Amino acid sequence: MNRYRFSLSIRKGSRAVGLFFILALTAGVASGQTQVDPETALRMLNAQQQQFEKGVVKVADNVFTAVGFHGANTSMIIGTDGVIIIDTLFGPSSATNAAEAFRQYSDKPVKAIVYTHSHGDHIGGASAFIGDEQPDIYATESFGSAEGVNQAVDPVKQKRNVRQFGRKLSPAESTNRGVAPAGTDDGDRGKGFLPPTVTVPNNGLKTTIAGVELEFHIAPGETDDAMFIWLPKEKVLFAGDNFYSSFPNLYAIRGTAYRDVLDWSESVGKMAALKPHVVVPGHTMPIRGQEAATTALTDYSEAIRSVYDQTVRGINAGKGPDQLAHEVELPEHLRDKPYLIQFYGAVPHAVRAIYSGLLGWYDGNPTTLNPLEPKLKAEKMAELAGGTQKLTEQMEAALAKNEYQWALELSDHVKWLDTADRNLARKVKIAALRGLASREYNAPNRNYYLSYANELESGQLSEVWF
Repeated sequence: MNRYRFSLSIRKGSRAVGLFFILALTAGVASGQTQVDPETALRMLNAQQQQFEKGVVKVADNVFTAVGFHGANTSMIIGTDGVIIIDTLFGPSSATNAAEAFRQYSDKPVKAIVYTHSHGDHIGGASAFIGDEQPDIYATESFGSAEGVNQAVDPVKQKRNVRQFGRKLSPAESTNRGVAPAGTDDGDRGKGFLPPTVTVPNNGLKTTIAGVELEFHIAPGETDDAMFIWLPKEKVLFAGDNFYSSFPNLYAIRGTAYRDVLDWSESVGKMAALKPHVVVPGHTMPIRGQEAATTALTDYSEAIRSVYDQTVRGINAGKGPDQLAHEVELPEHLRDKPYLIQFYGAVPHAVRAIYSGLLGWYDGNPTTLNPLEPKLKAEKMAELAGGTQKLTEQMEAALAKNEYQWALELSDHVKWLDTADRNLARKVKIAALRGLASREYNAPNRNYYLSYANELESGQLSEVWF
């Protein structure tokens, strides 16, 4: 059997077992909580691997999706005299492997390429799919606005990106990226990108390519330049990154401008209204069957809206982001949905992003209007504790009791004190970060904790970072 062909029935069954296993592990865990015991966290992340197991999935007659060839998915629609490619992965290497796998099903020329949005893992490998014939390349009018953050902060964003995705973690430390495998081939990022040649207007587009009827629907969400693609005859929907099997990344810890949460919820609601028989996410496995696909999209839209509504109610009640981040939870009837487990996005992160996006940094409490600078605050904390030595002892005691977050916070006070053992504070911070990582099933959190710990240990971070 060709290694890219497999029995979908067997695969579907194994995923069902995996999902049941994940749900059993998360029973009783609060919807805002992504810290569990280390064994459970690792088993959950390992079970999530099934969502991006490498292979080509036949999602409908003449429609195929390549999963696990890089972080994102790429899809092929076979028409009468050619094929249409939806998204093109990260670079030519990963895209070439996917293109070769697709040729097991069709060797027709590529007539069109469609970019669902402008994130690099969806657009960087286009050149690998084309031959002598230059295809039309479709994208939205606002294509390229995906990040929305000033280029002035690119240096720090790049560092945080590496941490979020665990790009420098050792194989022993790596699990996955929540909605994508770890250890992807990233050396040729964007080298196969081809610019769009056809602009999809803001009111969308209906067209026929290679005898295939397609609809392009503008759908801002994870990015402002996103759209979804609908095959009305096949009832197949390509969601881009507005849907994947994890609670959505309403805020990315690498650093992003505000992602309009209401737009995102509404865009997914529009997808659900089509009642697709298959939904193909931007990452993770397709969901097949009208009831399953439509329910997943409906639930996703509701979950996003619920987090938004709860946050807004809390804001108008005078609550700050720290309090709300610990209070807002998914509705009970959505907590056991496998596509809403917080493997990638996190409810507390979303709450803070919504707060900041709507009101900015100030929480309305005059205490926080002009807080003490960190060094002075640390000195006051030491004074309260009975001196620097006592504060240091409290830091060590917190670590010994596996109170990792408290140890982490105390280490950030101790580091500022002139009379403190800063090397000890650094060691405690490293140990606390690794302790937190061991309990995390949210992949970006876990990867960030471990990456930062490694940078501290190797001396890559200056005192200001420490």
